[in-house]
Amino acid sequence: MRTTAKTKFPDSLLARYVFIILIALCMWPLVFPVGSLIYYLQSQLFFPEEFNIYDSRNLEKAWHQEAKELDKAAEDAVDAKLRALKGQYPRASMFWVDASGQLRLKLGETVSVPQQWTMADSMQFMKSSYGGDPFTVVAFIGQDPKQGFMVVQIPRQMMKSETIYPSNERFLTVFILSVFSFFLLTSWLFFARIRNRLLRFQNAMTETDESGIPQPIAVKRVDEIGQLGLAFNHMIDHLNSARRREQEEEALRKQLIANLSHDLRTPLTTIRGHAYSLRKEALTPKGKQSLDLIETKVDNVAQLIENLMSYTLLSAGKYPLRTARTDVLRLCRTSVASWYPVFEKEGFDIDVQLPESALYWNVDPQWFTRILDNLFQNIIRHADSGKYVCVRTEERHGTTAVVIADKGPGVHAESGNKGAGIGLTIVALMIKEMSLKQDIVSSRDGTAIYMYPKI
Repeated sequence: MRTTAKTKFPDSLLARYVFIILIALCMWPLVFPVGSLIYYLQSQLFFPEEFNIYDSRNLEKAWHQEAKELDKAAEDAVDAKLRALKGQYPRASMFWVDASGQLRLKLGETVSVPQQWTMADSMQFMKSSYGGDPFTVVAFIGQDPKQGFMVVQIPRQMMKSETIYPSNERFLTVFILSVFSFFLLTSWLFFARIRNRLLRFQNAMTETDESGIPQPIAVKRVDEIGQLGLAFNHMIDHLNSARRREQEEEALRKQLIANLSHDLRTPLTTIRGHAYSLRKEALTPKGKQSLDLIETKVDNVAQLIENLMSYTLLSAGKYPLRTARTDVLRLCRTSVASWYPVFEKEGFDIDVQLPESALYWNVDPQWFTRILDNLFQNIIRHADSGKYVCVRTEERHGTTAVVIADKGPGVHAESGNKGAGIGLTIVALMIKEMSLKQDIVSSRDGTAIYMYPKI
């Protein structure tokens, strides 16, 4: 018995899905740092900070540098420098106080300042300006308190950068959702591919050829589904081998039946000839009875051979079928008339209930007559106890059916003359080939066979 090799773990579906899970677990701790790094890089690359002359750090550094360069400068030089700085910072307010505490120059809209400054005024001004609005920078001229000090004030709204950065929180949320969606998509694709392979496998199992056997499937991956495909192909090979053996045995059986039928016809003809010769001789009553039995059995064997030949030809599709629009009631009357002496001899009560009007079906007259002959022969052999045969028409499933009925023990009852059932098998095959339908209603009180066209 052939067995399928076990799938190696690296080639299995489980290994692939575990790999996806491990990648997700390894990458998840890196989501936040990587997201922050990407946010920083894209902010620097795509949203560079615009230079603002009123930036607090730049302004404070520049103001102290200018005050340092005015060391021991004359009052006019300091005034000129402040006016130059006013041109550089047009929205700023500036003033300077000399060493004696006298307000020397005031440029711009500055908060009210005294004309004469004391040490207390200076301390209070610095204290109130620290961290307030406007932003205030106080620098000693020449870095020497004895030379006075200079002040610049900027509204804090002027210090804000106009660059609009994307929200860090929103960016991280979108980034995390993107990573999560990526793994969801990967898992979905993994199971979608499994589903598609299973659907292809299902279609391969349901689509069959003329023999009714599915075609083998192509196996590209040796995982669990691939192993299932290999097992399926192995089963298909067994089915094809069994079908070939069955066809060979069927052909051999048909050939055997044909040969037996041909070989038996000659001795049967010889027996009939000798029986005919014996009937001309002077026989005792017992001898005549034996001769009648011989002729009856010879007829039975001849009928069996005929049925075997017909069944073989029907099974092989070689029995000639010539359908035509035919009055089946006329065929029924003709067949009953030919069988009437036989039924009368056997003591049957013959009940014919056929209308005078014609009933046309598309059938082969010879085939339909053969069907009636087989049914009547079957009644004589197996329903002899009822001594009744009926041929009638009846409405069934919206159409007119021809009914052959008897009052025998039923098709399931034991019969001393019970054979292989070839006669009824031939009837079923012929009815099917002529696109007719057959219903058999049987009980202990008798059997009725309904024949009618397919609707």
